[in-house]
Amino acid sequence: TTTDPAADTSTGDAKVLAGTFLVSLVGPDAANGTAGYTSVVGKVSDGPTPSQVAYTESASSGSCKLLKPRVPFCNSACTGGAVCVDDDLCQSYPTAKSVGTVHATGIRTSAGATEFSMDPIANNYQPTGGITLPYPAFAEGDAIKLDASGGAYRPFSLSSTGISPLKLLSTSIKLASAQALNLSWTPPGSAGAGAKVAVKLDISHHGGTKGMIECTSDDTGSLTIASSLVTELVNLGTAGFPSIIVTRKAPVGSALIAPGRVDLVVQSSLEQYVTVPGVTSCNSNADCLGGTTCQSDLTCK
Repeated sequence: TTTDPAADTSTGDAKVLAGTFLVSLVGPDAANGTAGYTSVVGKVSDGPTPSQVAYTESASSGSCKLLKPRVPFCNSACTGGAVCVDDDLCQSYPTAKSVGTVHATGIRTSAGATEFSMDPIANNYQPTGGITLPYPAFAEGDAIKLDASGGAYRPFSLSSTGISPLKLLSTSIKLASAQALNLSWTPPGSAGAGAKVAVKLDISHHGGTKGMIECTSDDTGSLTIASSLVTELVNLGTAGFPSIIVTRKAPVGSALIAPGRVDLVVQSSLEQYVTVPGVTSCNSNADCLGGTTCQSDLTCK
């Protein structure tokens, strides 16, 4: 595939995220008997994707911060499919664009090849034509590269490195006010020394998020969330099925094109339910005891 003669060759703002190619290690699920695999998906748009909820930092400790949601208000209703992203500011959803054929190297296929190409389908990218990817499809520290031949925008290249699958050692996570939360996982080898670990602790999302804790730290194998942050999060409120998401990420590779920045993110992510005193989660009344019933926030009361 050659570059579209009408390709925009200008360079946009690095602060504007216009596209992402996400390489994810999806581990096996013993409960469902499914094998692990590696997922590759990507999309590039002509602008950023709006968010209808803004988060403001209310407290921090170490590498962690407590975020509270703020829903922007627009006096005049947004029209044409746009959404309110800040006070009296509407933003439209972007349109996905073709960036030509995207050639991936350093990601192994189930057939043993170390490269493959992806053509856009409805301007979205993922392996097709019978290409499947094992778990994991690369070794820690392997060079991973994506080369886009160019379409609506000029050609570009993205580079990152392979990571090892994340393995949590904290198998039972209990949350309580006035207690720090200690997390641990198997650290990477020397080839994965540049990786980071991101943590998202959200214990109210099924009732309309009241707040969450986010952390970003070096991938050392352990992280402590301060008791002050845990206490404030619990005091904000809870809902059913509170969870924590822990993600290992390789250094992000980026390129600039006309609408903004395109990122290559290589990650291994695990979500685990956490126990919060006084919270009994449910999907139906059958999950509740003692005369309680399942509420709209998926808790027994």
